[in-house]
Amino acid sequence: MENENTTIEEKIVKMLRTVYDPEIPVNVYDLGLIYNVEVDDEKNVKIEMTLTAPNCPAADFIVEDVRMKIESIEDVKSVDIQLVFEPEWDKDMMSEEAKLELGFL
Repeated sequence: MENENTTIEEKIVKMLRTVYDPEIPVNVYDLGLIYNVEVDDEKNVKIEMTLTAPNCPAADFIVEDVRMKIESIEDVKSVDIQLVFEPEWDKDMMSEEAKLELGFL
């Protein structure tokens, strides 16, 4: 039988794949912008994420989109998003699918 946290984490990843940087046709998860997702026993979610650039003009939009979509998942109690810039993001953090979509392969 599946662990409850695994199920919620899978829902979180699925939801993160619906969040896009408005300037890039790839979701934030496959871009490698999500560094860590933690779900505690009370279903509080903590996400460490970054942006493709520290001065990203869509930063507020992207972070709020992540927050709203994760909060919409049944059983999620709260969402805490930490925006970090260490390690610095680079294109090697993207999934193979994202690299292909953006012409890096």
